[in-house]
Amino acid sequence: MAKIKQQKKENVGRTLILDWQLTKKQKIFIDSTCDEVLLGGAAGGGKSHALLIDALIFALKYPASRQLILRRTFPELRRSLILVSFSLYPLELASYFSVEHCWRFANGSRIEFGHCENEYDVSKYQSAEYDCIRFDELTHFTQYQYICLMSRLRGINNYPKQIKSATNPGGIGHHWVKDRFISQGTWGQPFKIHEQSRVFIPAKIYDNCFLMNSDPDYIKRLQQLPQWEKKALLEGDWDLFVGQFFPEYRIDVHGIKPFSIPRQWRCFVSLDWGYNDPCAVLWHAICDGHVYTYRELYVREMTANQVAKEIIELSKDEEIAYIAASPDMWQKRGVDSLYGENIADSFTALGLPLVKADNARLVGWQRVREYMAPSPDGKPWWQFFPDLCPNLARTLPAIIYDIKNPEDAADGEDHAAESLRYALMSRPRPAVKPLVQTVQPKSLASFFSGYQTSPDPVITW
Repeated sequence: MAKIKQQKKENVGRTLILDWQLTKKQKIFIDSTCDEVLLGGAAGGGKSHALLIDALIFALKYPASRQLILRRTFPELRRSLILVSFSLYPLELASYFSVEHCWRFANGSRIEFGHCENEYDVSKYQSAEYDCIRFDELTHFTQYQYICLMSRLRGINNYPKQIKSATNPGGIGHHWVKDRFISQGTWGQPFKIHEQSRVFIPAKIYDNCFLMNSDPDYIKRLQQLPQWEKKALLEGDWDLFVGQFFPEYRIDVHGIKPFSIPRQWRCFVSLDWGYNDPCAVLWHAICDGHVYTYRELYVREMTANQVAKEIIELSKDEEIAYIAASPDMWQKRGVDSLYGENIADSFTALGLPLVKADNARLVGWQRVREYMAPSPDGKPWWQFFPDLCPNLARTLPAIIYDIKNPEDAADGEDHAAESLRYALMSRPRPAVKPLVQTVQPKSLASFFSGYQTSPDPVITW
């Protein structure tokens, strides 16, 4: 336990002492001078309190400073950070302006509360300048939002410019946050990427002695969660997280080392079209009902002709049976919608065999799960080469389910997964272990007497 005292001398000579009790991890977070700091990893670690107290200390230490504290939606902001700030921020030092969602301090500092519900809401802050930006539940934000808002750290003063965030595993941004903070460096130790210093400070409920003492049954409630959710929120497991759409996916099971595809195997391609969004092309090979994804093309701002030529070049001497392509490629373009060209025509003109992919989402995602399941030989029906399909490996485990429709995937970077879904929907369902029943009634014994069969005839369906 640590205590921090911050003093503010008023004009009348009165000294106000703020006395907080902090956990060790909260103290490390507040003291960190890294350019990017992330606190968390599990529920109950005291993340929100650390964000708010750190912001208050910064506001008092640096007069006329400006800070922004963000949640993805305003309702989340109102019932968490804003509400808690009233219990932490003394009115002797600052006043809250509800219209602006902002604390204003006597020394000219400001702490604003904001949200970015939609991807491009970051444009609201385009002309703003901040000394420190703080994200609560960072994994609820996209990487695009994070990078764009990072450019708002600027100003002519010499105050430190930082992004300090807190989060649990899970959410639409789980994978990029994991890549940026969790998978690099040593936890708790600063590291540098492109001259930017970062640090991840893991904090679990066991680190929060105050919560453990005041609500010891909180751990028991977390232990009642489903296994994968419990591992994420109680143990801070970043390989399993809340909302993961494919919890059955495992890189050590579905990912394999590349090998040469035998020429006798049937090969085909799947394509999820995009120009501004990524265009995701995957190559697949079939053997004994197993599907192996062995190559990818993941590009932006390439015309249909350019993508088609790239597919031809990468395929080289391979015999491609067909290309399962997203149905929107057949939409008519041009002035005359009846006779205008479509994207698929560009591929056909170059001799690429396109077929319309089945775009049934719910059935398609279920087909992906069926292929992730183990086959009778113990291996999954579908495996891929992560080294040669890096974007599929990066984005597939990061997909989360849609809160409004849990059977479907939420909007996000799902282009490679869409391409995989098209591929597997073009194949039969993986063979299931046949249901075998031995039939021995005497009435059937004579029926089989004239046939060469086993003494115990088998009917399979």
